[in-house]
Amino acid sequence: MSSKKNQKILISILVVCSLLLLIGCNDVMFSNRSRVLLVSEGEIAQMSAQSYSEIKAADKIITNNSQFAMVKRVGERVAQAANNTLLEAKNTDLLNTFKWEFVLIDSPNVVNAFCMPGGKIAVYTGILPLTKTDDDLAVVMSHEVSHALAQHGNERMSQQLLVGIGSSVLNKVIENNSPEVKDAYNTIYGVGTTFGVMLPYSRLHETEADKIGLILMAKAGYNPQAATGFWERMSKLGQSKPPEFLSTHPSDETRIKDIKAYIPEAMKYYSK
Repeated sequence: MSSKKNQKILISILVVCSLLLLIGCNDVMFSNRSRVLLVSEGEIAQMSAQSYSEIKAADKIITNNSQFAMVKRVGERVAQAANNTLLEAKNTDLLNTFKWEFVLIDSPNVVNAFCMPGGKIAVYTGILPLTKTDDDLAVVMSHEVSHALAQHGNERMSQQLLVGIGSSVLNKVIENNSPEVKDAYNTIYGVGTTFGVMLPYSRLHETEADKIGLILMAKAGYNPQAATGFWERMSKLGQSKPPEFLSTHPSDETRIKDIKAYIPEAMKYYSK
């Protein structure tokens, strides 16, 4: 393939990607960071609702004990704080995608919780020994809700689309090269996008959700200072973890240090 043809392909794709960036540009709540959103949040919420239904059908759901009552009580207050935040921001489009729902999944060995786009929340019983109080549980649920509020799922999907476009461009440019050269370029591209884009952004999303979560729980009437103790307990679980640069999450030390720095700002929103 001639160098001129290569240049034309690259320029065309750069123009398309630039237009996509301009169309999809969007700011993260409580952050100065701009990012690209290429997918309809309503469509993502619909897909999430389907996945949530499948999870509920496959797992044992607890609906009638004090633990579920706690999950529902805290979840409703955090959800209301999220709704109020979107109303304050006049973001009714995103607000209208949230149809809040809360489940407690009976799985003692799973120390986790999640909130899907559209407000579909699940808490696993395995995390409850670390959340003795409503404030503790609010740390967890506010963090998960913040991922949905910040549209991190949409952003990850959009990044994957752009990475896919880049891969298609690369393979078009190198289509006349030997299989060995193609494999080498694709390996470099895969490693570069994984360690240079996807993993760093995943850690950034976790940090943003920590910060937004502290503000959200404070708005819901829960004490953000509970976050330090909760994450310190999480760090002592003894699970083997990869180095930070290989991980989707910040290290425990980084996370706790950042949370301590964010708490004073979050406390401005806190009223018992």
